[in-house]
Parts: sequence; structure tokens; C-alpha cells
Amino acid sequence: MKNQEQQWIELDGSTGEGGGQILRTALALSMCTGQPFVLRNIRARRAKPGLMRQHLTCVLAAQEVCDAQVQGAELNASTLHFEPGAVQAGDYRFSVGSAGSCTLVLQTVWPALMQAAAPSTVLLSGGTHNPMAPPAHFLQRSYMPLLARLGAHCTLTLRRMGFYPAGGGEVEVTIAPAGALQPFDLLARGERQEAYAECLAPALPRNVAHRELEAVGQAMGWAQEQLRQPVVRANEGPGNALMLTLAHEHVTEVFTEFGSKGISAEEVATRVVQQARHYLASTAALGPYLADQWALPLALAVRHSGQAAAYTCTELTPHAHSNMGVIQQFLPLRFDTQAAEGGWLVRCLPGA
Repeated sequence: MKNQEQQWIELDGSTGEGGGQILRTALALSMCTGQPFVLRNIRARRAKPGLMRQHLTCVLAAQEVCDAQVQGAELNASTLHFEPGAVQAGDYRFSVGSAGSCTLVLQTVWPALMQAAAPSTVLLSGGTHNPMAPPAHFLQRSYMPLLARLGAHCTLTLRRMGFYPAGGGEVEVTIAPAGALQPFDLLARGERQEAYAECLAPALPRNVAHRELEAVGQAMGWAQEQLRQPVVRANEGPGNALMLTLAHEHVTEVFTEFGSKGISAEEVATRVVQQARHYLASTAALGPYLADQWALPLALAVRHSGQAAAYTCTELTPHAHSNMGVIQQFLPLRFDTQAAEGGWLVRCLPGA
């Protein structure tokens, strides 16, 4: 066994929101810290519990990156033993083999590879724009700039979009060694710099995008130049993602709503506008999804530096609370959360 001197961390996948984030965070931090773990009751609160194809891809990707010893890496498994080895930089290719999110696979191996000694390139295929997962544009505009401020630089190229149910998307990411991560406070979003809507609707009638954008423009009071329809290739669809980007001095948020059969273009627009309005009604820096995803890289920076850091957010979801709970089991730190004007104040403090 590779880590006989390490105490195994015991995790229960039925706690909190009981989904795949518990698995992904455990894999990421196991690779970063060298601590083995056993996870039972995987995704116990989901309609189809156990390892689905996307989650299994995360496990296999992590295994390859750190030469781990693994038990339970099979579809529908409810228990996983993961014992990491040394993380190796390199050129990796991971395929979900379906429309499952390749961005979630990326976020599983990203923290470990950015702490490797040499650059890595990761080519992923699967879904790039999926409900219940961060779209590739969100990673480019919201997540990566914050990583860069920590000292972790990378580039992401969206080679081909992939939507549910066909998938077929492709993303290439180059991850540079981060060195010593430096945490920072993110308490205010700063002045608004840009706001615009985009509709990605490959292989759909052109009037779908037109109607969605017009509805957003009317609801938000935006000018025509803020309503954009990027050139897309028909063979990347069918798919429909309506994105609102709100760029501020210190942070950029991207809100996305997906169209599907039986939902009108106007309803898709209404839903994404509601997300944006909820964010704009607050003065907090981060929206609910970025607040969740920011916890792990910030915690790594706090652990490396020994310095506390804080951020404000509009909402703390059950997903975020579960994520923080797993982080605290791997790293000697704690999260302190308290209600604040317009949302929540989250502090990441060194020392368990």
C-alpha cells in the first residue's frame, strides 16, 4: 500500500446535498495532500445513486494523474477506496464518452496539476455546456481569472461545443505550475465594466436565438450591441445556452440557462434574467455557483500561506456547505460563515 503511514479519511456520500461534489472534492484534495480516503454511499441522495459515467471518468482521471491505487472504480459503485501516489505533470486525454460534463472532470484534476512541478496539457471530451455543471465560458471568464490572482495561470481553448444529449464537445487546457499560492480577500465586485447576453443555438432555427435575446434586452434594458449571437457550427448542436455575462472590476459572473423541448424562448430568457437580477440586487462579490467553486482553490492558498482570506457571496447553497465540509476534513483549516448585508461573508481560517 502506498500510504500506510497516512490515516484514511472516512467520508459519507449521503451527508449534506449527497451528490457528486463530495466525490470530486475528495479526489482533488486527496491528490493535493497525499491522504487516502474511503467514500461510502456515493451520491446516495440522487435518483440514480452510485458512480455514473461522468463520476467514474473523474475517478479514472485522478487515478492516472497520481498513479493511485483504487478499489470500486466501476459504474454504479457505491463505495470507493482511493489511495494516491505522486502527482505527475504531463499531457492527458480524458473522455466522458457521453454528454456528461467534461468541465467537472477538469475541475477534479485541476488543483493537483496546478501544484505539479511542470506544465500539463489536458484534453477533455464530452459535454461543455450542461445543466448542473459549469459551462466552459464560465470557467474562462469567472473561474480562471480568480485562479490567476492566486498565482495559478492556465489557458482554456473551447475546440468544440457539446450539448446534452449528444455531447461531442472538446476542451483543451494548459495548466502552468502555480508555485506558492497567495490568498486574497474578495469582498466587493467593484465597478461594472461590461454586461452582455449571448445565445448559443447550433442546429436550431435562427428565430430561437433572436427571441431569447430580444426578451433579455427588454427585461434588462440593454442596447442591441449587448445582445450577441456568436457564430456557431451546426454540427455542434442541437443545443441552446443563453448566457448573461456581468463583468466587474474584481470579478466576472456568467449566468446560464439552457433551452429544451417544451420550454419557450421567452421562458428561457426569464429564467436567466432572474439569476442576474438576484445577483445585481446584492452588493456581494460572488454569485452562488462561483461561491461554491471558489472555496477549494482559496482553501489551498490559505493552507500554503497560513494566511486567512474572505469573500462575500449572494447565497450559500447546500452544495457549497457540503463542499466546505469535505475540504475541512482534508485541510487544517475551517470555514466561518455568517449572514451579511446582501448575502453572506465567508472566511477561510488556517487551523482546524
